[in-house]
Amino acid sequence: MKTTFLLLYGLLLAMVCFAQTTSSKPNIIIILADDLGYGDLKCYNPERGKIATPQIDKLASQSMRFTDGHSSSGVCSPSRYALLTGRYHWRTRLQAGIVDVFGAPLIAPERMTIGTLAKQKGYQTAAIGKWHLGWEWPISKEQKSLLQPPKKANKDDASKPKRVPDVATEKQVEAWSGFFSKPIAAGPTTRGFNTYFGTDVPNWPPYCFIENDHTVGVPSEFLPIADIGNNLASIQGPALKDWKLDNILPALAQHAEAFIADAAKHPEPFLLYLALTAPHTPLSPIDGWKNKSGLNTYADFVMQTDATVGRLLDVLEKSGAAGNTLVIFTSDNGCAPYIGADVLEQKGHYPSGSLRGYKSDAWEGGHRVPFIVRWPGIVKPGSLCNQLVEQADIFSTLAEILGRKLPDDAGEDSFSMLPLFKGKEKPTRGNAVSTSSNGLPAVRQGKWKYIPGPGSGGWGKGGDQSQPVQLYNLEKDLSETNNLAASMPKKVEEMKQLLEKLIVEGRSTKGLTQKNDVEVVRYPKQSTTSRSSTAVFRCSPVSASVPAKATTSTTRWRSRASSISRSSRTPRWRWCTAR
Repeated sequence: MKTTFLLLYGLLLAMVCFAQTTSSKPNIIIILADDLGYGDLKCYNPERGKIATPQIDKLASQSMRFTDGHSSSGVCSPSRYALLTGRYHWRTRLQAGIVDVFGAPLIAPERMTIGTLAKQKGYQTAAIGKWHLGWEWPISKEQKSLLQPPKKANKDDASKPKRVPDVATEKQVEAWSGFFSKPIAAGPTTRGFNTYFGTDVPNWPPYCFIENDHTVGVPSEFLPIADIGNNLASIQGPALKDWKLDNILPALAQHAEAFIADAAKHPEPFLLYLALTAPHTPLSPIDGWKNKSGLNTYADFVMQTDATVGRLLDVLEKSGAAGNTLVIFTSDNGCAPYIGADVLEQKGHYPSGSLRGYKSDAWEGGHRVPFIVRWPGIVKPGSLCNQLVEQADIFSTLAEILGRKLPDDAGEDSFSMLPLFKGKEKPTRGNAVSTSSNGLPAVRQGKWKYIPGPGSGGWGKGGDQSQPVQLYNLEKDLSETNNLAASMPKKVEEMKQLLEKLIVEGRSTKGLTQKNDVEVVRYPKQSTTSRSSTAVFRCSPVSASVPAKATTSTTRWRSRASSISRSSRTPRWRWCTAR
């Protein structure tokens, strides 16, 4: 009798423990690659992909792989904003372009983020990697000139002196010592994350790591000119002595692995937002990965990125936390064309797969991205989901998982993907908007895609310029080759009104109407909308020269590179104006 009682008691205790384990909140890891194209992974591009990505492919085999997942923009800062807040970036001041060098914070202090959401539910939260959403740098507007290399006389035009690679002046070094010894306000630790470690933008100054709200060390010299251009760093500026661009990715990986190993030892769950700096420029694979792909340096860097993800997941497995961890892997936008995309295509690798366009474009190659979700016990391994999702949806998904009812002013453009994770086939969102680098929107509703202007809105060239707008049936024409706008004016008008509704209501989800931060720019350009909110943003610099022979991919981005001197290793800037 006693034995039976003990057996029953043990069984009951085991059931309780199991129930507690299975009902506990999952750990969450979000891995955001930088400029990784839809077709750069073999699992997404088995026929036209030539880069070996065994680790991420393995992750995909254990996960649900989304085929219609999107970033909110074809460039980085806007996509990061939408992922972290569940709100479209074009409701903010960032109507076009990206957050500038030493730019101001884009996320408002009162805005809820995935970090805020998780912290409110008792999570340890960490952001590691690229931030690029602005800080309150302790540098005045007048002092920013001290961050630039000295000038010398220009023989061609004395009124326009040239920047030169030179050592920093004593005045500059003294000023930098003041700038970079002070706390940097309004960064990740004020936007929902307990800790932060990373480099704000890997190819921009300051060339140093930032931990929480301080630089790790004080920059004292300019980054050597040898590290500028040719798909390395883009801007010469303050750097730590002996700063090495190829050390960035390994350092981020080391910190992420250490965070997971430590966090797994504690009873509270953890959320890690790991924003990798790769395979974005600077293309700087470490020894052992150089020339590994047999394709080009970008492909080598993709392979190193793949291995980095694999090691991170190995650490998670060894920590014992993998069984209760939701892992999401995606990319902030498509592959950048200037990393040698034309060379890759010539060798049989297509970074955008069968999609049209590249990074910056309103076409699919600009913002349709890898989207992989692993969650043991919830997500069926090796499953496929063809439903439309946006990275903004991560916000509401986590809210539902954590049992957090969102206020009306949070996650305005975010729809929970949890039903999809559980195998439901009904769409969770009816529409989505992704923009190009100059702000041109691409509006999705089911199979239909509407672009209220000609061309890509980014660096890509081509397309039907005879029509003012574009309409595609992606179910039949995923490569966007057949513009149906002229033959389907009613559908065009319907999509136009949908976009206007999304703008006016300040949200995509149900709830009270919300205000946009600025008056949202309307397209086409002949609109009479007020331009009072127009702002100017600095676009990404070009760090590669134009290939001598233009291929199909080359022509897509020639305008971006046309202002670059083939003989110059230092990129020039062009300015984008929100219209």
